Amino acid sequence: MAATRASTAGAPTPPPLDPLIETIVADVQSAWCRMRTGASERLLRDGVSMAHMHLLWLLADQGPMPMTRIAESLDISLSNASGFIDRMEERGLVERERVPDDRRLVVVRVAPAGQDAMEALELLRRDHMARILGRLSPTQLARVQAALIDIRAAYASEREAR
Repeated sequence: MAATRASTAGAPTPPPLDPLIETIVADVQSAWCRMRTGASERLLRDGVSMAHMHLLWLLADQGPMPMTRIAESLDISLSNASGFIDRMEERGLVERERVPDDRRLVVVRVAPAGQDAMEALELLRRDHMARILGRLSPTQLARVQAALIDIRAAYASEREAR
């Protein structure tokens, strides 16, 4: 994957990053992509797609959502969102619920099987990361840990600046 991309029509070209930062970003993206691909293959065998996971994470973060908001969040039509939710509901990943104060309003929430899918993916990621880190020497692990501490501090500083 090229670190710099051609801009899309009308979009401004981002300023060039320092070459070392570009290399690190590309390496992290590549590693993350490989890990995500491995996890998604396992989920697909269980009938759960990454699109399903995206919506489950969204619902876990935002709480129950009405269909219109789901359609907007996924940038799909309401009819496509309804079909998508139908398939997820058939798999037990989500459930629809009428709002007691407004019986016309139906919200979608994570069902127990959806919670299980999110937990299974997290366990898969943790196990995969532990296997990868298990291949490093104590010195390498200390460097990784120090780098992550620095990244967390830089992230906190960035958030604070915003």
